[in-house]
Amino acid sequence: MRSSLQQLLRFALNGVLGCAVDVAVLYLAMLAGANFYAGRGLSFLSAVWVTWQLNRRYTFAASGSSAWQEWWRYLTAMLGGGAVNYGVSSLLNYALPYHFWLPALAVAVGSLAGMSVNFIAARLFIFTKNHQE
Repeated sequence: MRSSLQQLLRFALNGVLGCAVDVAVLYLAMLAGANFYAGRGLSFLSAVWVTWQLNRRYTFAASGSSAWQEWWRYLTAMLGGGAVNYGVSSLLNYALPYHFWLPALAVAVGSLAGMSVNFIAARLFIFTKNHQE
């Protein structure tokens, strides 16, 4: 079993990669005509899928259940941190004057705000010892 510190560091690194996906998908959605708030919905789901793949492989090890069941548990567990993430990023996007980099800054700060909630949820509810092979 990996130590909690190793798991946290890997989770954070995967979160950075997920944040990059989140930002890229958000900008693509906005270029396609979506506003920031709708684009965040799509970008969040994309980032969650990427981080689930990375975390199940490199951070926690896949649980013993089917990938489909694990995906839905992971997505559900990430909604708490996702709500924090979305709330913080939306507040920044609303409160700060617009600049091209503002959506990226808002997503990054939102991601940091939601990370601890998501780590605890993943560790306790998704990739628990009881679910591992």
